[in-house]
Amino acid sequence: MYIESKAENLNGPARIGRVTFSKTGLSIYYRGKTFLRMRGFKANYFEAETHDAYWISGPRRDGKDRLYVSNIPVEIDEDVREEYWTEVRKRPELKNRSRT
Repeated sequence: MYIESKAENLNGPARIGRVTFSKTGLSIYYRGKTFLRMRGFKANYFEAETHDAYWISGPRRDGKDRLYVSNIPVEIDEDVREEYWTEVRKRPELKNRSRT
């Protein structure tokens, strides 16, 4: 999934990483944090403990995951890096890159 913090501004730090979902699908778990669904225009989840806003969505094949256009690179978690470049982006030649 694509996970972008909206806590400080519209283009916050972002990552591509593997998440798990609650049984109801209303909560997402990532790196020890729980994200709860919310209705919003600039964010669609908030972190349960801090209430910081996040945009979380499936990664796009064209790599244009950010909600607002930006040239800020997106970090890719090591455990999904190869899968991201080969399966999602269809760019296996980039499978060693840890950023978009």
